[in-house]
Amino acid sequence: MRLLFQIISQVVLAAIGLVIVHFALPGFELHLGGFLTALGVFTIAHAVLGPFVLNLAQRYAAPLAGGVGLVATLLALWIASLFQGGIEIHGVETWVLAPIIVWVITALGGWLFMAFIIDKWLKRRAAQKAMRQAKP
Repeated sequence: MRLLFQIISQVVLAAIGLVIVHFALPGFELHLGGFLTALGVFTIAHAVLGPFVLNLAQRYAAPLAGGVGLVATLLALWIASLFQGGIEIHGVETWVLAPIIVWVITALGGWLFMAFIIDKWLKRRAAQKAMRQAKP
């Protein structure tokens, strides 16, 4: 159940992050027709690349392991931009700022969502289940 909520929250937060970057950075173009494709590609690429980049960082550059999410976000944006009609990123400034903004939104939003909403909901649900089982 927790994994399902994490996946849903990451998709929603990635969508929010991409839309915010679209409006905040003039070099970031998000096309409505390819938005869902770009969102799907970004989310899958980020999910796959995160552990891969972490493994590489731990093996070859342990002090850089803290930047794993940022690097995975950059790579996921790059992969998503390869699919026509979704995301276009122009300019060095946009390539630097877009991953930072999306990473902050997804990381902070995911932490807040899981810590304050899902954990409380799961604890409440477990308590209700325990109360039902305790009743004769």
